[in-house]
Amino acid sequence: MKKYIVRLSGEERDILKRLITSGKGSARMFTRAHILLKADVGADGQGWPDARISEAFDVTVQTVERIRKQLVEEGLEAVLERRPYTCKVLRKKIDGDVESHLT
Repeated sequence: MKKYIVRLSGEERDILKRLITSGKGSARMFTRAHILLKADVGADGQGWPDARISEAFDVTVQTVERIRKQLVEEGLEAVLERRPYTCKVLRKKIDGDVESHLT
C-alpha cells in the first residue's frame, strides 16, 4: 500500500501540462512532470502503478516513490526545481606550523 498518494488539483495538472508542452526546461523537470501526471489518482488522473511508470519513463521504482514523497511533503515547486548546491567548508589539513616545517 502506498504511503504517499498523489492527488493533483486542476490547477496543478494545468501547470504540469503547460510545462511539458512548452519545450523549455531540463529533462529532469519533464520526467518529473510526466511521472506526477501518471501517478495522480485524482478525478482526472490516470493512477498508474509505480512499476508501470518506472518502465514507461526509464526510471527506478524508488525514484517514483521519492518524487511522490517529495510532492506530498514539500509541494509541487520543490519537485520541479533543483535544490541549491551548498559546498561544504573544507577544513585545512595542514596548519601554519606544519606548512612552515615542510618548507
